[in-house]
Amino acid sequence: MTKRSQAVITTAEERPRDGWDDHVHGAISWHTLLSSDITPTDSTSAGIAELDPGGELKPHRHDPSEVYFIFEGTGILRIDGQETTVKAGTAVFIPGDAEHGIRNESSANLKFFYVFPTGSFADVVYRFPEN
Repeated sequence: MTKRSQAVITTAEERPRDGWDDHVHGAISWHTLLSSDITPTDSTSAGIAELDPGGELKPHRHDPSEVYFIFEGTGILRIDGQETTVKAGTAVFIPGDAEHGIRNESSANLKFFYVFPTGSFADVVYRFPEN
C-alpha cells in the first residue's frame, strides 16, 4: 500500500535552522518546512530562506524548477546573467537548470519562501560553478 500525503501545518520555529556560510555557497540560512523526510508530503518541498545584510546565495543550478516569494526586505536576484531587484511581494519562477543566485545589499534582512516540485528537499542537488 502506498502512503498518501497528508495535510501539514507547521512554522519555521518548529523546524531547525540550516544553512551555508562559505566561499562556495555564500552565506544563507533556511528552515525546511515541507519535505518527505520530515513531513508526510510527497510532491512538494518548501521552506523559508533568510539572507542577513551582505548575505548571498551564490549562483548555482539544480534540475527542478523553483519558486521564490519575497516577503521581507529587498535583494538582487540573478537568473541566467540577468539581474533584477526584488522586494517584498515579488514572486519569481526559476526554470529548472537556470543559473540563479540572490544577494542582499541592503541593511535589513531579506526573507523568502521557496518551493520545489519534488517530494524531498534532499532530492535537490545544488551545482555551483568551480571556483
